[in-house]
Amino acid sequence: MKCTLTTLTLLGLSLSSGAVCFAQTKQATKPMTVTGCLAQGDEANEYAIKDSSGKTYGLTGTKVDMKTHLGHEVTITGTPYNENEANEAKEKQNSGKAEESEHLRVSDLKMVSTTCK
Repeated sequence: MKCTLTTLTLLGLSLSSGAVCFAQTKQATKPMTVTGCLAQGDEANEYAIKDSSGKTYGLTGTKVDMKTHLGHEVTITGTPYNENEANEAKEKQNSGKAEESEHLRVSDLKMVSTTCK
């Protein structure tokens, strides 16, 4: 009985430490940079950008005033994050816009041109 309890305790500890490592890995995403035309998203404080390969990114963030750059070609730097799956399903049903491949929290924006190519 003592051996079984010890084994179960060790198994539980190893599983929980693995979950902690996984959670830390998920949170440690690196910022990425995307250049493209900035467009309005589905809601007032949501924006989108499509890169040269056609991949569309949903953008959010409060550190940068994106509204003043709508319709401009910009380079944004942002950290990827997972959007709530319920919100994604709702957007797919209600939106006629291109589906966003990834979502970024914008930390920096540099204007490339006042017009989009």
